[in-house]
Amino acid sequence: MSKSHAKESFEVENEYEAFYKSGFLAWAGEEIVCQDAEKINFVNVESGKVDRSIHGGADVEGEDVIYTFAVSSSGESVLTAHKSGLLKLWDGKSCAQVRMWKGIHNGPISRVTFHPTTELVASGGCDASVRIWDYTKKICLANLRGCQGVIGLVTFTKSGSCIYAVGDDNRILGWDYKTRQVIASLEGHYSRVTSLSLTDNEEFLVSTSRDKVLILWDLKQKKSIKVIPVYETLESAIILPNGINLPGGLLVPSEGIHVAVGGESGVIKVWEMTKAKLIFTQTNSLVSKSEEEGGLAITQLVWSPKSQQIGVATADHNILIHNIGTFHCAKQLIGFSDEILDMAFVGKKDRYLAVATNSQDIKFYDTTTMNCQVLKGHTDIVMALSGRGKLFASASKDSSVRLWSLKPDCFEVTCIGVGSKHTSSVSSIAMSRSGTSFFASVSQDLCLKLWTIPKESSEAAPLVCSATQIVHDKEINSVSVAPNDKLLATASQDKTAKIWNASDLSLVGVLKGHKRGVWCVRFSPVDQVILTSSADGSIRIWAVNSLSCLKSLEGHESSVLRVEFISRGMQILSTAADGLLKLWSIKTSECVTTLERHEGRVWTVALPASEKFFFSGGSDSRLIQWRDVTEEKKTEEKKKVQETVLQEQELNNLLHQKKYLKALRVAIRLEKPQMTLKIVKSIVEVQEEGVEETISGLNEMDKETLLNHAAKWNTNSKNCRAAQLVINILLKDMLAGSFRPSGAFRIVETLLPYTDRHLRRVTEYMKDLNFVEYTLKAMQPHADAS
Repeated sequence: MSKSHAKESFEVENEYEAFYKSGFLAWAGEEIVCQDAEKINFVNVESGKVDRSIHGGADVEGEDVIYTFAVSSSGESVLTAHKSGLLKLWDGKSCAQVRMWKGIHNGPISRVTFHPTTELVASGGCDASVRIWDYTKKICLANLRGCQGVIGLVTFTKSGSCIYAVGDDNRILGWDYKTRQVIASLEGHYSRVTSLSLTDNEEFLVSTSRDKVLILWDLKQKKSIKVIPVYETLESAIILPNGINLPGGLLVPSEGIHVAVGGESGVIKVWEMTKAKLIFTQTNSLVSKSEEEGGLAITQLVWSPKSQQIGVATADHNILIHNIGTFHCAKQLIGFSDEILDMAFVGKKDRYLAVATNSQDIKFYDTTTMNCQVLKGHTDIVMALSGRGKLFASASKDSSVRLWSLKPDCFEVTCIGVGSKHTSSVSSIAMSRSGTSFFASVSQDLCLKLWTIPKESSEAAPLVCSATQIVHDKEINSVSVAPNDKLLATASQDKTAKIWNASDLSLVGVLKGHKRGVWCVRFSPVDQVILTSSADGSIRIWAVNSLSCLKSLEGHESSVLRVEFISRGMQILSTAADGLLKLWSIKTSECVTTLERHEGRVWTVALPASEKFFFSGGSDSRLIQWRDVTEEKKTEEKKKVQETVLQEQELNNLLHQKKYLKALRVAIRLEKPQMTLKIVKSIVEVQEEGVEETISGLNEMDKETLLNHAAKWNTNSKNCRAAQLVINILLKDMLAGSFRPSGAFRIVETLLPYTDRHLRRVTEYMKDLNFVEYTLKAMQPHADAS
């Protein structure tokens, strides 16, 4: 316990949620603007963090969902279209709403865009119309018709004199919006048109489509002059400026039209359109090719003239920033992670975190900056991860395991081994713990395999499987290695956990007792015990020698998916399908604390060696970093106790000196209702002045505390005088507006019946007193006569 204290409380230090889900991006200076479900985020490319956000606001039914948005060429304004049919203009710097008006389309607005020079915007709707708006006057200048179906694309020319749009009929229509006349009707695509890009001189237009052709249009002749088959579905195209450098020393000539395209293959290609020549193909793409014919890989390309960079939006909602001269990936931004299935710390002092996110790619984070790179290699979903030192292993549904190595003092990872002996999905993996000599894997083929870690690493060399054993009758969920590397444990849906000899995979023993499938199994780092968690909602601790159940911890109301020993084996951290994390004391068999932040199954946790923090992840796509605040809270509580002792001493000194008004302040601050009552009674008895000034000078919180005390005193007739004095002063402050307690209506309701009773009693006393006084005066003459 000298190195690791028992934990009692954790708090959220960081929460990494999705900031990009819509598939649409725009540059605003050096920032990327992208859409989450209900807000528009401005993402700092350098830090990868959201600087600020535009929230759509609420309508009668709830959230007024943002359907689409556009950013002005200067980046200073943002236009959003909403579920309610409203168009809203926002200041890009402050994210404050500037204007709002009704879009008057018959149905949702599907596209919006800014005029390049004037204060005009255009909106395209599901009613096949394009409307031109003057947003300063909030009036519609033109309603342009001719398209069919939903408007999928709308863009102004560079000068802003014309506007082009595409509907469901795959025709590209152009209008002079001032005269409302159609100036171009371009027909050539046979499938959905996915992007339009115009040259600066407005003489040519490039379009991409899902019909796997790239077309160059001559806008003067109103016809296509080049139709280039590209043999892949294209989603985006951008015209590159002439004179820039491409990799390999390739200089883009000052003449011609050069277009970067991206789509199904996940590779960016540059075409010289006038010659129909492919001049560059990306060789270092980090985007996986679409698994389906005609599917998506790259969803959008955006060009930043200021930084000379291309932003790439991928189908799995990642953002890649490439330098155009080298096509080196300068930044990877993880906009959205699907279910987080497993995590593992890697590197010196557990600096790096590998995360499996229901994808064939592994996300590798630097936890100091949360910069991320995507590791490719698996061809199906990565199910499990396990790390030790600079190495970590991954298991996938593609029936393979991979061994990865982190280069020293470098944020770069390479695959050094591939094992493909399993015949079904690999569900769990575990590295050796006393060294890096082997790792174990279990699969849905019901086999446990041991893999030898090579001493000399070569890139993606085949891994040697040293032992294989069929270990369970049903799906295997977990495998764990003992601290001395001599034993292995497996957990299965057959309701059992089993212990195996690591040298020859002979069976040591079977742990029976769970009523449903066992999700997780772990060895204690210090004792000869094993921990299991099950779908029956229980956690069990077993003795390795006797194979008997030592303890059963119950508290979760759903499947316990993951368990880990912490605090040198003195505590247990568990996660469940109900989204809760629980911290348990083994000594008392009780839950120390419950952590609530996730909104779905918590599949995994990752604990560094220091245990000062940990990460959790699950089906809600949230990656949450928790910080151990046990010592901080103890220090804070100790400080509060010391302050309380000093204040109580001060209170006693003031009472001894009969300084009641100062004592009143201290008693209220200490929340001592009886002592406060005693002081108020003393003030009433000695008729000390300044009570009203003292109470009125209290802060809002102390006044509310005193009012609650007075409400309790008021229930007893013995204390009513002091209570009514305090209530009278505080009610005056409430009427003056200087005191606004929370729950004032409830407090007044509590005061009324007792105050009414006190008033009736005082009235009766006054009647009796007047009668006695009258009697005395009536007897006075007779007394004189005698």
